[in-house]
Amino acid sequence: MNNATPPAESANKPRETGDSVVTAPLTLPGIMWRTNAALLPGLLVACIYFGVGYLSNLVIACGVGLALEASWLRLRNQDVARALGDGTAVLSCALIALACPPATSPLVLGVAVTVAIILAKHLYGGLGRNLFNPAMTGYAFALVSFPAAFTNWPVPIDGITQATALDSLKTLSGETLANRWTLENGFGAWGGYGTEWMALAFSIGGAYLWWREIIAWRVSVGFVAVLALCAGLGYDNGSSVSGGSANLHLLSGGTLLAAWFVLTDPVTHPANPRAQWAFGALCAICVYLIRRYGAYPDGIAFAVLLANSANPLLDRLLPPHPSKTRGNTQAEVEEP
Repeated sequence: MNNATPPAESANKPRETGDSVVTAPLTLPGIMWRTNAALLPGLLVACIYFGVGYLSNLVIACGVGLALEASWLRLRNQDVARALGDGTAVLSCALIALACPPATSPLVLGVAVTVAIILAKHLYGGLGRNLFNPAMTGYAFALVSFPAAFTNWPVPIDGITQATALDSLKTLSGETLANRWTLENGFGAWGGYGTEWMALAFSIGGAYLWWREIIAWRVSVGFVAVLALCAGLGYDNGSSVSGGSANLHLLSGGTLLAAWFVLTDPVTHPANPRAQWAFGALCAICVYLIRRYGAYPDGIAFAVLLANSANPLLDRLLPPHPSKTRGNTQAEVEEP
């Protein structure tokens, strides 16, 4: 989807061709704003469980991101209104806002957004030319620079903070996994406070994008399937050295948010269908290895960036079948 021009027609506008009516492909703004809208169920559930801190994240991140985007576009003498209206900067900022703990410091959000918009996007030449996912680049930079800001999450029940399930998995310190997180309480207690419901809500949005053929579904399915496989092979029923169950890995942290909205960034995943399976699998393996053996509890951002660097190689090693075409999305990304 890199650097091609989308159709001029509005999203899904019917046009007549002889005796038939054909639905026009979605334009770039149509795709981006539908993707932003698909995040809303997850945002709503996040606010229900963790309060309005996510809204403050969103306002700060989008405010800073749009200001930076407009300033850089003016320096490049490009159409500011048209570029801001395509929704790409808002999507990157929204992903950062949702990946960070609620009510994250404005300084941390500002640093993450600045790295995403300026370093990861525009210094590569702008929309459609970046090698690495901008949101994950900014998030990873902030995570490494301000690790303490990502350690505790508010629990509105008693006003205190607690570690996430993946944090606890990383620091069991001789306890069994069952001492911290069990399946006994059913759905809603497998991955930590509220995270299953957030994962379900993001999956609803992802299913919509899949139905509209906006995302490359092979990437998401390959990622989820291989991560579940790795977790299943590494799980030992919850000892102090357990790698965690598939339920824990899939429903904790930002796993399903990443599966539907991060890995599927069309600019930074392979164009070829077979390579998309490999890209999703590579991300999953990296996530599991980082969670199991690395220093960080989650590892999705680092896994995505590692897989992004392998993107051109995967496209070359796994070309499409001669009888197949890509056919994963309804529009192509254009340079503003």
